[in-house]
Amino acid sequence: MNHPRPPDAPSVPSAPPPPLPPPGSSVRHDDVRIPLHDGTLLHARIWHPSADDPAPVLLEYAPERLTDATAARDAQRHPWYAAHGYASVRVDARGHGNSAGSAAPADDPTAAAADAAEVVEWLAAQPWSTGRIGAFGLGAGADVALRLAALAPDPLAAVVAVGATDAPFDNGGAYLGGSVAADSLHSGATALLSELCRPPDPAHAGDAWRELWTARLETVTPPLHTLLAHQLRDDFWDGRAVGGGAGLASVRVPVLTAGGWHEPYRDTVFRLLAALPADRVRGLVGPWAHQYPDRGHPGPAIGFLHETLRWWQRHLRDAGGRGAGAPADEDPLLKVWLATPGDPDGPGRWIAEDAWPSPRVRTVPHPLTGAPRPVAAPQHTGVDAGRWLSTTGRACDLAPDQRGEDARSACFEFPVAGDPEDASDPEGVSEGEDTSDVEERGRDAAAGGVTVLGNPRVTLRLRMDVPHGQVAVRLCDVAPDGASTLVTRGVLNLAARHGRERAHAWTPGDTEDVALELHSIGYVFAPGHRIRLAVSSAYWPWVWPQTGSTGFVLVPEGSRLDLPVLPDENGTDGTDGTDGTNDTDDATARLPHAEPERSQPLGISSPVPLAEPGEEPTERRVIRDVDTGEWQVETDPRPRDAQRVRRHPDGLELFDEAVEIRTIRADDPLSARAETEWKTRFHRPEDPRDPRTRPWTATVEVRSSLTCDAADFIAEDEVICRDGQEAVFHHTWKKRFPRIAG
Repeated sequence: MNHPRPPDAPSVPSAPPPPLPPPGSSVRHDDVRIPLHDGTLLHARIWHPSADDPAPVLLEYAPERLTDATAARDAQRHPWYAAHGYASVRVDARGHGNSAGSAAPADDPTAAAADAAEVVEWLAAQPWSTGRIGAFGLGAGADVALRLAALAPDPLAAVVAVGATDAPFDNGGAYLGGSVAADSLHSGATALLSELCRPPDPAHAGDAWRELWTARLETVTPPLHTLLAHQLRDDFWDGRAVGGGAGLASVRVPVLTAGGWHEPYRDTVFRLLAALPADRVRGLVGPWAHQYPDRGHPGPAIGFLHETLRWWQRHLRDAGGRGAGAPADEDPLLKVWLATPGDPDGPGRWIAEDAWPSPRVRTVPHPLTGAPRPVAAPQHTGVDAGRWLSTTGRACDLAPDQRGEDARSACFEFPVAGDPEDASDPEGVSEGEDTSDVEERGRDAAAGGVTVLGNPRVTLRLRMDVPHGQVAVRLCDVAPDGASTLVTRGVLNLAARHGRERAHAWTPGDTEDVALELHSIGYVFAPGHRIRLAVSSAYWPWVWPQTGSTGFVLVPEGSRLDLPVLPDENGTDGTDGTDGTNDTDDATARLPHAEPERSQPLGISSPVPLAEPGEEPTERRVIRDVDTGEWQVETDPRPRDAQRVRRHPDGLELFDEAVEIRTIRADDPLSARAETEWKTRFHRPEDPRDPRTRPWTATVEVRSSLTCDAADFIAEDEVICRDGQEAVFHHTWKKRFPRIAG
């Protein structure tokens, strides 16, 4: 969705907050080394509660560096848990930060979960632990926590996973709908390469820091190479999925799973709710990008730490453990934010569902009508897609008005209006056509809008004259003034129409029905608006263009949009005899707590840059070269607070420079090019108060590009690492990868 939060967004219903710690209570933290069975030592920071009695333990195991990358976030989360009576532990994954060893290829979350399981056992055995462990994380940390829930080591009692991917081939960002991703694959792989090459910090790793660093660098391989070597869903991808081939049903530990409407991992929430018994899962989806919900933007953010505290209380403190014999959870199965951009009362509201799939949601078909439509979108269709993964929710990451994209696509519209004339005679309905579905949609419209909750599904009848192609589908909300708001979308490599395990070339000249599922959404189309379905044959830079693709012909007869529709507040769903009510009066009292509450900020400072007014970095821009027909999308992937030097309380100064450039010519799919650069500088000046300290400076520079010809992808990467002015590592890679799926 592409609508930012208005400044007057309403607060959410408030649940009673848990009691705060007594006045004067304090926490302390210690840095320790946790040994693995192979002798590898992992760097961990433990925040202990003030009481001396053994406490339940919460573990966040993640590849991001705890002493700098997540230090600010950790400082507001882990001490808060400790103040509420939990020992809270943050661990650097193997090969990251100040932990020893080398990371698994492309940071395999399954391998990381095996290490984390050993950490769980170690924590349970400590004298300050009750032996009851919870695991939580965001993004890569959530991937580890979710796989831990499938491994289910005995001490693990519960998990919280925010923004997790359950099946990396389908929703991990390297491949989208079976197509090679362009933006997310390259940006993610290059950022990870930079992270893998960053040095341990001498202030925490000691004199052995450089030895650890060089040993780490000797094993580095560009993640881009690993990912491009597996362009179909194979054993490599199945091994990284939750439970391997067993799927989500293998999760044996209770999971509280959360996601945001502005991130791609929200579908994991709905899949977990559908796959697990109700006593083993709870879900939360809100108006956020890829963040913890108490830091969520565009927002409103919620008191997510309160949400998790109730979860930990039930599973780590109450009798029974892992939900077996524990008191019934009072929370509804799913708490979800419905976006209502056309509502004068506010941009959204929270609702609760007691089951998923919800028996209240019904599928309403919207048949496409009209004559066959040639679809041959210019290759730059998609430049207004926004970022695939936003960690900030800033406006430049979200999709802007879609009218430009709509003009490059084949569009079909369905009215959402209280006007009976519009409801009974929607645009595009042919004379003599069966209008039973139309009348049903009209009753929904007359009831006060259309509320969609779940995954819309699209079936398209296509005729194509070449072996390879792809289709991108966007669902938009068109306001009376013509503004087009992106609601959700999906893409499909047509070679993957019969499954992702192998490529199925299209027989030129054939007509087939293909189906694709769009990302889940909770959204209210307001009366007076129109639902627009936009179909294109290109979506750059989200997906890499297909060799020789010339588009396709879309045959409306046999094509349709299926919307998962929820009844309105009055229970009206357009179906006779169904009241549509949801008995959630008690559950409503358990909707998310309104106000985020965290520990005090860490105190990272950012000196004012020596720049003229107005010289703030450009975060995202689209450039068109009229002479050559080339389109360029240039993005600064750094969060705004990382666009200056960050000075940490321990003296560390950290500065990143980064740019992502995606270019393509409107008429040439082989002109596609992705370039990404990262440069990170670590500096700790000499501390005059401590003569034992020595100044330290290290830099990591990473440059990567991905191009193609008709047969291959061509990946080029370069890494330069310096200790002061000395280059301790300099390596370049260039490798070709056959284009297996077009």
